[in-house]
Amino acid sequence: MDQVIDRVRDRLYIDSRARSGGEVVAISGAPTGRKLDLVAKLHQRSILPAAIRVANGERLVAPLVIDLDPTSFCDLACPECISSGVLNKERFTTARLASLAAEMAAAGVKGVILIGGGEPLMHKGIGGVIRTLHAAGVRIGLVTNGTLIDRYVDELAEMVSWVRVSMDAATERTYDRFRPSGRKASVFLKIIDNMRLLASRKRGRLGYSFLLMQRLDAAGAVVESNYDELEMAGRLAHDVGCDYLEVKAMFDDDHFVLDQNRADVERVSEQIEAIRSRSYGDFHVLEAESWRSLRDGRGSTQPKGYANCLVAEMRTTITPSGVFPCAYHRGRERLAIGDVGETSLVDMWAKADLSAIRPDRDCRFECARHASNVELHGLRGCTPGERSPVPDYDPFF
Repeated sequence: MDQVIDRVRDRLYIDSRARSGGEVVAISGAPTGRKLDLVAKLHQRSILPAAIRVANGERLVAPLVIDLDPTSFCDLACPECISSGVLNKERFTTARLASLAAEMAAAGVKGVILIGGGEPLMHKGIGGVIRTLHAAGVRIGLVTNGTLIDRYVDELAEMVSWVRVSMDAATERTYDRFRPSGRKASVFLKIIDNMRLLASRKRGRLGYSFLLMQRLDAAGAVVESNYDELEMAGRLAHDVGCDYLEVKAMFDDDHFVLDQNRADVERVSEQIEAIRSRSYGDFHVLEAESWRSLRDGRGSTQPKGYANCLVAEMRTTITPSGVFPCAYHRGRERLAIGDVGETSLVDMWAKADLSAIRPDRDCRFECARHASNVELHGLRGCTPGERSPVPDYDPFF
């Protein structure tokens, strides 16, 4: 085994063998499964009335959940980055980002996911945003590359509901090939240390995200891959102190899942089962819809039988370059629904025209919220008293 793997084992594995417990389970059997059932979340007490209003053609004062890109700048240079077209161009001013956070809180937004675009922790005003939202009772999620976790560990440990770190590797060598740093030195071990630091203090959940990636030559042969590191990533994620490993399939620039050799798919499935077979206690393997689609051979196309996206009336994506119906369409100017650079959130939302987005035309890829849209369309004609809500448990529908 090469020196890189030995370094990881020496720093992270040896003192963790005492961690034990029950079987690692699939998403359907995990305690976290309820939080990942996006359809069920629509029936929470604080969300169901809004869902029924939207189903019946009403507008909300503001979206209930917002994906917020504080900046498009990033300190990594990943060749396969799905956001490469919008990277390193714009950021909110610190003053506008602070006032936008206050507007979200005042408008009744229930959940904000700090994401990108770029790396959200690169914005110097991000600590203030987290503190403002947390003080107002807004739940916060973070998707990060992990390089700056130590800079904001107080806020992340105490105020953020969940942090998901995009890793896509289990060794320094593979990480540097697929997620090269803009710096001269590798940042892999720094990120691992950052995750371990956060794990030792966190009140929320910490996830290790693994996007399955392959690079092909002109003849279609695989020349580079991270597939063989998935089982090792599961061990590393557990030993660092993560709550789960998330497995995702690779997709193209239009979000269609890329088909893979069935032998490679089976190899991934075997590694997932190997992780589950270990006694890892309350640690879970979460299989994203993109991976399940690839695993089950469903194909890359997911037809939509509806012409309007009702989820987009309840959840939106705000970036420095505009507001978009969802993260799938970030940066697509044709589908921009507004701008909050100089317009308040509430005023922008009142004028937002979501009719430009046609799921049956624009969203034929595998959409994580397709089932939620089907559910919302099924609520048309209902009144609030006709459906019994469940207690609130997670606003990130």
